[in-house]
Amino acid sequence: MSAAELAWALPSVVLGYLVLGITGFGSALVIVPLLAWRWPLTEVVPLVLLIDVVASALMGRLNWHQVRWDVLKALLPGMLVGAVAGLLIWRLNPGSWPLVLLGLYVVWVGQRAWRGVTVAGPAAAWVGHLHGLGVGLVQVMFGTAGPLVLAWMARARVPAPAMRASTPALMTVVALAVLGMMTLEGRLSSTLLWWRLAWLLPAGVLAVVLGHRLSSHLPVAVLRRAIAGLLVLSGLLLLLNAARQLG
Repeated sequence: MSAAELAWALPSVVLGYLVLGITGFGSALVIVPLLAWRWPLTEVVPLVLLIDVVASALMGRLNWHQVRWDVLKALLPGMLVGAVAGLLIWRLNPGSWPLVLLGLYVVWVGQRAWRGVTVAGPAAAWVGHLHGLGVGLVQVMFGTAGPLVLAWMARARVPAPAMRASTPALMTVVALAVLGMMTLEGRLSSTLLWWRLAWLLPAGVLAVVLGHRLSSHLPVAVLRRAIAGLLVLSGLLLLLNAARQLG
């Protein structure tokens, strides 16, 4: 990795995992669009997933008592199916159009959260499986399934502090499952991937710890607004990156 690449990648990773430490999600939503300006998405996603396993596990451990596994478990069956589907779609090389759809969805979720719009009532089991399918699919293709998890928890009316704790806990499980499948596909065999990881992982871990400490000084209302604003911004970044690739 050249000095110019490191000068771009290191601040991107620090910013993304600082956001994770504060809000409980959003690292990939920040990092993937930024790194995709320099490196192919097929190289960025495995790298971000590897860092996410460590950073999200650390974040979940810091807030373990607030994790809502009762809400998250409905996503797991569909999530595994979605991860397999995502690997199959990668082989078809669909281009940047899925990135456009993801960006539009993230913006939609963010603006609804900003306006305080929620979906009332518990969902049927099949809705959870369908949502989980989307989580697995998006995580494999873009490494940015956090908004889908947040949307599910918003439906269940999970409080903001529990959202902040639960999202990284589930993303650890998702990332491990996806990385296992990528290993079987041979997508983690690149020496360059592990060289980049050695440089960027320590910075990501330190940023998570710093963000976690900063979060204790934020009121819940500010935290909710920060999550919603980040969703809108990250969705716009995804759309901008997709437009650049399509152009």
